[in-house]
Amino acid sequence: MTRRSSVPPPVTAVLDASSRWLPSRLGEVEEQLREQSRGHGELLAADAGATLAAGGKRLRPLLVLLCAGADGGEEAVRAATAIELVHMATLVHDDVLDDAPLRRGRPTVAATGGRGRAVAVGDLLFSRAFALLAAHGDTRAISLLAEASVALARGELAQRQDAFDTGISERRYLERCQMKTGKLFECACLLGLDVEALGAFGAEIGLAFQLLDDVLDVSGPPERTGKARGTDLLDGTVTLPLIVAAEADPAIRDVDLSGLDSDAAESFCDRIAATGALDQVRTRALSMVTAAKQKLNEAQFDGEQKHLLELVADGVVQRYS
Repeated sequence: MTRRSSVPPPVTAVLDASSRWLPSRLGEVEEQLREQSRGHGELLAADAGATLAAGGKRLRPLLVLLCAGADGGEEAVRAATAIELVHMATLVHDDVLDDAPLRRGRPTVAATGGRGRAVAVGDLLFSRAFALLAAHGDTRAISLLAEASVALARGELAQRQDAFDTGISERRYLERCQMKTGKLFECACLLGLDVEALGAFGAEIGLAFQLLDDVLDVSGPPERTGKARGTDLLDGTVTLPLIVAAEADPAIRDVDLSGLDSDAAESFCDRIAATGALDQVRTRALSMVTAAKQKLNEAQFDGEQKHLLELVADGVVQRYS
């Protein structure tokens, strides 16, 4: 059984509204995550175990389990475990690329053990995801997760190519978000059940999740986000709040992001917020969640599964409200 104290409130709401099968199944995922971090050398195992134990929202494995339903069984648990391993691997690698000192308010592997060790931990988590699926011949899951992993890599490359470019378009930003975030949410739903409308549901809430995460980077506060305000700006990552703010205040595009320090980044966040851009981006995210929930009707889902998936979609918004 998943410990409720370790689960964020939006996910707790889903678990509380579900039948007993869902908390039990999510608990099996947690146990498999712990198992996958063991036995690969003391140092790597410790770092991988600490990364997984740091928790998180577990939204992607939750989507796998919900789309698979009560009859999903061990195959759904493996797929849910594998997608969380891939997700955690990308976070460890992101922290290396960003030189991030904190993740969820805790020191990153890169900060405590160095970049090389962090890369190795991320590689281990990636490899364990595919090894778990391969050991049981889950070829469809391997194919879906491999496709999503390629999209993640392409999205990261696009973000690096766009670094410090305040002139990027909204379309380019959304394409990047679809590859870096939306694709893995889409993959989670399809791993659970191969229905196109469910994949579209996942992609929409993934985009909403990213938009709201980008709002939080500007709005803070650090005690809520686990990182300083404007961390993305300091990394040169141009997000939708900046793009929308520049429509109201074109001089924003003239700011040299590479010249910002932490104090200047916080002041720039205030300038972005003053344009009303954060409310506009939140509204966009809400419309994406509404569109996502409509996809559940196309998937002809009803009863408990539909209700719980709607709660997941609402939780994406509640997490950032």
